Amino acid sequence: MSCTTSQVIFQLRRCVGEPRTPTPARGGNGHTRGVSKTEQSALQSAAQGAGQERALSSFAIYLRVEKGLAPLTVSSYGGDLKLWAEFLAGGALAGNASLPVADAGRAGNAALPAAGALAGNASLPVADAGRGKTVLTAQREDLKEWLQHLLGHGMDSRSVARKLSALRGFYRYLLLDKLIAHDPTLDIDSPRQWKVLPKALSEEEMAALVESPGRSGAASNGSRLSPALALRDRAMLEVLYAAAVRVSEVVNVRVVDTKVELGYMLVRGKGDKERIVPLGAPAQQALRDYLRDGRPLLCGRKKVAELFVARGGHKLTRERIWMIVELASRAAGRHASPHMLRHSAATHMVSHGADLRTVQSVLGHADISTTQIYTHVALDRLQKVYAAHHPRAGGRGGCAATDAAPASGAGARKDGER
Repeated sequence: MSCTTSQVIFQLRRCVGEPRTPTPARGGNGHTRGVSKTEQSALQSAAQGAGQERALSSFAIYLRVEKGLAPLTVSSYGGDLKLWAEFLAGGALAGNASLPVADAGRAGNAALPAAGALAGNASLPVADAGRGKTVLTAQREDLKEWLQHLLGHGMDSRSVARKLSALRGFYRYLLLDKLIAHDPTLDIDSPRQWKVLPKALSEEEMAALVESPGRSGAASNGSRLSPALALRDRAMLEVLYAAAVRVSEVVNVRVVDTKVELGYMLVRGKGDKERIVPLGAPAQQALRDYLRDGRPLLCGRKKVAELFVARGGHKLTRERIWMIVELASRAAGRHASPHMLRHSAATHMVSHGADLRTVQSVLGHADISTTQIYTHVALDRLQKVYAAHHPRAGGRGGCAATDAAPASGAGARKDGER
């Protein structure tokens, strides 16, 4: 007796005990009773949430691997995107995580802790709780409303512009990977920002700050490593000012990248881009002293690739470098940060006549418009150029030269007529 293929499969299923696919239950009127609308909505929301998480995690990998961005930059992008996702979901603060958040879904508007909210403006309230969207389904109107929500509750325009920039990069990535059909950030202008001039120390203040580790008497506090730490701090301050490097670049610079005798250093900046920065004579001497007398004591028997190390050969952190600069700035009588030393180096270069292209190369700016801001800070050079070239500056050569020119011209014409 021959059996059909379907009968054989049915017999095999019975032998192995495989459960049969349940048939849909039918109601009294003969219609199939499927999944309820509530269950369908829950399943759809779960699927959308899973898709959103995959998109956010893949974008973070793209920034870290393909773009080569620093971990802090990737974390900053992720924080902005998480804040945007929470706004779309309708249950997040656009502000500080320590503030209470009113749960719009509970009676009595009870106060709950803002779990998952990100650091930002400390006074922003809860977004609309009935939105129920994800970053993959967001529309242009949602983004405009979010930006107005942030600006309307006191967030600085520069912070809002940074968040919009993060969203532009995210949706450009989704669009290229064909995960979305349209980009909600198109035709949305960044908030108008006030131009903030960088703060810089004077040359006298900078000299006092750089020389403070050698004069502070750190070697006399009884510690065996104090002289080595003083040499390290002096060399680090010299490099921060001479090479105009970022604090993250100082943390990661290696000994093999430092060519003291040749007077330059190889650093890796934003986007893992490499550039060569010069080292002046004081920085070279400070590095020689540190490499000869300071670093071997700090490293001991441990082999470390980084140039600047802490006790025991451990890698220095960004926070520790901030503390070193803050302590040294007390000698200058003015608060300073590592980035202020970078601003000071660029400002002093422009003041002494350096062209913007050279300053751009030293700082590692991708766009020269970022470097142009230092022309507004170099007031001494601006005043000298103004006094030398403007006819109404009040100098001796201005008006006298303009008055003498017609007279000499008139005399020349009379000589020609004769």
